[in-house]
Amino acid sequence: MSQTIAPTIAVTVSDAAARRIAAIVAKSSGSHGLRISVEGGGCSGFSYKYDLAETAEADDVVIEKDGATVFIDQVSLPYLDGSVVDFVDDLMGQSFQIRNPNAVAACGCGTSFSV
Repeated sequence: MSQTIAPTIAVTVSDAAARRIAAIVAKSSGSHGLRISVEGGGCSGFSYKYDLAETAEADDVVIEKDGATVFIDQVSLPYLDGSVVDFVDDLMGQSFQIRNPNAVAACGCGTSFSV
């Protein structure tokens, strides 16, 4: 089930995100990882989507870190190249955030971007 990212495409999962993903998956029966995808839409053109997933799809890239598993499909991967998946817990609340060097604009909520 474990696949690796091609050397030309890199996505990093922070320690905080890995801890949170592992905690969420541990509480969810039947889920084994977090699927991150990029979809058309949102106020800036593209948006990030997060779903719990039971297994990897055939063409998924699988990132494993500290007991956490992230699945990313091949269509979304180029949009996430060089990104850092993080989990932030601050006065504004808790959320997964993606620091994406490919985004040239983003909305205020941080879930929508354009390239």
